[in-house]
Amino acid sequence: MTSAISTMEETYGCNLINTKRDGRKVKEFVGKYHVHVLVRQGQMTFSDGKNSFTSRQGDLAIWQMSNTIQRVECSDDFEADVLLLSWQFLQQFNPEMVWASKGFVFIRINPTFHLDEEAMRLMDDDFELFRKRLLMEDSGFKREILGRVMQIFIYDLWTVCQHGLSQMDTSDNTARIFLRFLALAQQNARTEREVAFYADLLCITPKYLSQVSRTITGLPASGWIQFYASFELVSLLNDTTKTLTEVSDLMNFENVSHFSRYVKKIIGKTPSEYRNK
Repeated sequence: MTSAISTMEETYGCNLINTKRDGRKVKEFVGKYHVHVLVRQGQMTFSDGKNSFTSRQGDLAIWQMSNTIQRVECSDDFEADVLLLSWQFLQQFNPEMVWASKGFVFIRINPTFHLDEEAMRLMDDDFELFRKRLLMEDSGFKREILGRVMQIFIYDLWTVCQHGLSQMDTSDNTARIFLRFLALAQQNARTEREVAFYADLLCITPKYLSQVSRTITGLPASGWIQFYASFELVSLLNDTTKTLTEVSDLMNFENVSHFSRYVKKIIGKTPSEYRNK
C-alpha cells in the first residue's frame, strides 16, 4: 500500500492519505510537501521552532515546505486525512498570486485553526473530490484535473480564512511591509531580481527586508523574488513562439549564457532541455 501511495505522489505531485487506513505518520511528510492535516480523531502537537500548537478533532493544520516544523506528536487514537501537494504541483496550478501570497503569510502565522460546521463541510467535500479524482484511471489529463481540484480547494480554503486574510494588510506593520514587497515582486520579478531594488522602493534596507521576510515566512527576500521569477520563467519557456534569446531579453539578462545558468539553477534543466522534455 505504501509503495502505491508513494508512486502516486511521485507521478502526480499530490496525494490524499488517511493515517489510520494507510499506516503512515504525519511527521514523515514534514519538509517534503505542503501538508494539510484534517484531524478526524485524537490530537496532534507540534512546534514551528518558536511556538507550540495543538490540533484536535475538527481542526485543520497546514505546514508549508519552508516551515521548520518540529516535535510532531500524535495521540494513540489520532486519525487524520492528509492532503500532500508538492512544490512543483503547487507552483504549476496555484491560482491568483496576490491572494496566494496573503494565504501563505496567514497560514505561516496560524498553522492550525478550528473549522466550524460549514467550513468542515466545505473541506470534507474538497477532500472527497480529491480522493475520487486520485482513484480514477489516467486518461492523459489526470494531473491537470487534479490541478483544477486543488484550485477549488485553495479557493475554498481562502473562503474559510477570509476574515483573517482581509485583516492582514492593516493588523501588523511587519506583515504589511512583507505583503507590499510580495506585490512588488509579483509585478517586477521578470526583470528585477535583486533585493536592493525592492528595499529601495519600500524605503528600507535590503538587510531589514530579508529580516522581515525570514521572520514571517522563514525564507529570505531573495527566495520570494526567485519564486515569482520562476513563474515568469516557466510561462515564457512554455511559449514556444518565442526564441530563447527573446526570453532572455524579456527577463533582462545580459546574455543567453547567463540566462541559461539561471534557468538551470531554478528548474534543474537548461532552457533547451526544458523545452525538449
